[in-house]
Parts: sequence; C-alpha cells; structure tokens
Amino acid sequence: MPVRSVAIPAEHGGWSLTLEPILLGLIVAPGIAGLAIGGAALLLFLARTPVRIALVDRRRQRRLPRTAVAERVATAELTAMAALGAVAVSTAAAPFWWPLAAATPLIATELAYDVRSRSRRLIPELAGSASMAAVAAMIALAGGTDHAVAAGLWCVAAARAVAAIGFVRTQLRRGKHQPSRQATSDGLQLGALGMVAGGWMLGWVSTAGLIAIAVVALVHALLVRRPVPDVPVIGAQQVVLGLAVVVAAGLGALAP
Repeated sequence: MPVRSVAIPAEHGGWSLTLEPILLGLIVAPGIAGLAIGGAALLLFLARTPVRIALVDRRRQRRLPRTAVAERVATAELTAMAALGAVAVSTAAAPFWWPLAAATPLIATELAYDVRSRSRRLIPELAGSASMAAVAAMIALAGGTDHAVAAGLWCVAAARAVAAIGFVRTQLRRGKHQPSRQATSDGLQLGALGMVAGGWMLGWVSTAGLIAIAVVALVHALLVRRPVPDVPVIGAQQVVLGLAVVVAAGLGALAP
C-alpha cells in the first residue's frame, strides 16, 4: 500500500484554501509563532485524509492494508502538529486560542461528514474551509495583533473560501454536463459579500478587504455565465484571485 495513496489529499483546491489564511496571517503578523501555527494548520490539512480513511474503515468494521498505513501516517502528522503547537505557545506574544474554540463546531461538522464518506458535499466543504480560515486570526493574535483585526482576517478568509467553493462546484458540474444552478454560485457570492460587509460595518474588515471580496464575487458572477474552461484554467483563476485577496486584505489590515 503506497503511502501516497493515504497521505496526499485528493482535494486540489484545498491546498489553496489552506495556504491563503496562513499567508494572510503572516503578512499581518510575521514571526516564529505564526510560522508554527501555519505549519500545524498545513499538517492538519494533510492529516485529514489518513484520519478520514482510518475512521471510515473503523466505522465499517473492516481492517484493510490501507488502514494500518493511514493510522501510522495520521499519528506521525498529528504528533508533528502537536510539536508545532507547543512551539507556537512558547513563542506567541499573546494567547491565540479563541478562534480555534470558535471554529470547533465547524471542524466537528466536517468530521461528521467525513466519517460517513460524504466529505464532497457542500456543507462539509464550507464548514472545513471556514474553520481553516480561522488560522489567519490565530496567527495574527499570536503576533500581538488586535482582536478586532484578527476577527476581520478570519471574516475575509472565510468569505473568500465560501465564494470560491460555490463558484468552483458550479463550474465543475457544468464542465461535466451535470445538473447545476447558477443561483447556487450567485447565492454564495452574495453570502460572502454579506459576511465582509458586516465585518466592515463592525470595524473589523478593512475597506481593501471588502473591495477584494466584492471584486471576487463580481468576477465569479461573470465567469459562471461564460463557457466553462478546462479544469487547470479554473484552478489558475482561483490561485490568482486568492493571492489578490490575501495581499489586498493583508495590506489593508496593516494600513493605519
């Protein structure tokens, strides 16, 4: 049983939605603690695959060759994640745990779907990406950033994930000639915009972050009405949009 088959996530878009909050947090509050938190978040993303495999096999009361491999890989990754967490705690300028506590119900929701082999549905994808977005807030807090600014970073990162998931799911279904609804993508674009608008009115989200998400929502609304490009093109579009949001929101949070 090749380790790669149980250790590498199949969700290609998950890499971007994991790295974007890490980069956003590090732009605002670079430091050892932030790097440790970011590394732990990346390991958590990687560990999700073997953990899911092990839990699904246990739930179905079966023991396959992949099960033992998945358990060993998950144990190694979770151990390394705990070590990085200890580094983060020892080097952080301030406590950074409240975003993790707030994201726990989202993590539990994703895990509940994973155990039942339903991780590709909309709800677990939204819950998982929104919980990973909390990493931006954790990194910011660990660097001594204000709580309101940290909440704003989480808001922007979560909104970016919601907009991306709605758009990409619709485009992939269109590309496969499966039933799809533009209203689903449009509704999630509006939801993402509403999230950052609320954060902006509360003084958490910078104007640059609000504009960045508004541009992303508009681009998605236009592209979803055009012919569907190849999957690599869709992926490249999301990488560019994600980096643009990260840079704009990060610099906006740093602006006086």
